[in-house]
Amino acid sequence: MAEAARKLSVAETPLYREAPNNIEAEQALLGAILVNNDAFYRVSDFLKASHFYEPLHRKIFDVAGDMIRMGKAVTPVTLKTFLPAEEKVGDMTVAQYVIRLAAEAVTVINASDYGRAIYDLATRRALITVGEDMVNIAYDAPVDMSPQAQIEDAERRLFELAETGRYDGGFESFSDAIKTAIDMASAAYMRDGHLSGIATGLRDLDNRMGGLQPSDLIVLAGRPGMGKTSLVTNIAFNVAHAYEPAQQADGSFKAANGGVVGFFSLEMSSEQLATRIISEQAEVPSSKIRRGDLTEADFEKLVGCTQMLQKIPLFIDSTGGISIAQLAARARRLKRQRGLDVIVIDYIQLMTGSSKRANENRVQEITEITTGLKALAKELAVPIIALSQLSRQVESREDKRPQLSDLRESGSIEQDADVVIFVYREEYYLKNKEPKPGTDEYLKWEGEMNEARGKAEVIVAKQRHGPTGMVSLAFQGEFTRFSDLAEEHHLPDRFE
Repeated sequence: MAEAARKLSVAETPLYREAPNNIEAEQALLGAILVNNDAFYRVSDFLKASHFYEPLHRKIFDVAGDMIRMGKAVTPVTLKTFLPAEEKVGDMTVAQYVIRLAAEAVTVINASDYGRAIYDLATRRALITVGEDMVNIAYDAPVDMSPQAQIEDAERRLFELAETGRYDGGFESFSDAIKTAIDMASAAYMRDGHLSGIATGLRDLDNRMGGLQPSDLIVLAGRPGMGKTSLVTNIAFNVAHAYEPAQQADGSFKAANGGVVGFFSLEMSSEQLATRIISEQAEVPSSKIRRGDLTEADFEKLVGCTQMLQKIPLFIDSTGGISIAQLAARARRLKRQRGLDVIVIDYIQLMTGSSKRANENRVQEITEITTGLKALAKELAVPIIALSQLSRQVESREDKRPQLSDLRESGSIEQDADVVIFVYREEYYLKNKEPKPGTDEYLKWEGEMNEARGKAEVIVAKQRHGPTGMVSLAFQGEFTRFSDLAEEHHLPDRFE
């Protein structure tokens, strides 16, 4: 009886499951490339050597790709030098195996179909690895890893897999990095304004920064009343309004100009933010819009403006006190569903950390937030503009222009940011210092006030990729709008 039970249990044991692969498709594609080198370019934009299941096939594809890019012909004869030709593959040598691949090659027409099949199977294998890791970690979870943290980790890995076809990160060869850098320079050369990043719509700021660079964390800071939110709202609108999609080879869309903007507004509701943008674009003071104190002409402006605004790809999340983990999850989701080119956060100090340790110490919490934002910018390859408050020590100085040391909980913000920008308006401080009319001080104050009226300084205090310095902008307070200052050489001719 026991023997019969043992035999039954052996018979019921499931067979060993091999990871999904298709060796025949790999052989057919490599054969096509050997017969006609143009077949390589049918698959090179999405297929990498690591997507092949058989290690020898990885080596053949890698070497063939390098040779074709250098303009050399790839045949079984030229390839032989760069492969372990005398090693055995079954009952034949590697050199004989490569000749057999070419002899049994399919036509070039099928190359991309075989390439796609190999890519899909590699993605499935990566999915299995992610799934196995999820199960194993869930069974033997470390004490300090909450289920929520595991969900976030799994979501991040699945997002990477969906975006790039690989989830492992790992090393990238320097030649790949150089290709990416040259592609970026070429795109900047072809684009209007010759910017490598996304244009903010403010000419002088773009010239100073080269646009908003992918993977950058840009911190925009200022004291209350300086117009931080106004400036970032202006930039968000300009980017979304300039959006022009361009279709890619795989059928997806990428921004040719402008971009899709995700705006995390922790301070204002989405309705308040929309009111600001409408006010700025229709040139109707937001106080009038809120009070309903509108003329017929104002109302017509608003309606016309609203119809235009409804088409722009600007998405607002107004969850208060959002954690860095929630923000990352929502940004990933938006990128998958609608696309995402710029993230705006208003503002850092209203966010919360995720870990228990961070909640015990505010500086620790801000460190976790800024580190998380920088990591998210790199993961999604988009610029993140995060607003930050400044400490009160600015107010006690004679010159109230902000400095890097004025950033609240400054260590990590200053350290993690690629660019730090301060907004400063002399007019705001002068207005509060008005002396008695008729005195000498008043005349002096009036001169200074006329000089400062309607102007703002944007101080680039730190920039990893370029020079620091100051940019002057025009500011219209009633419409909360920043714009380029008219320069002498941009003004029309004047006749004295």
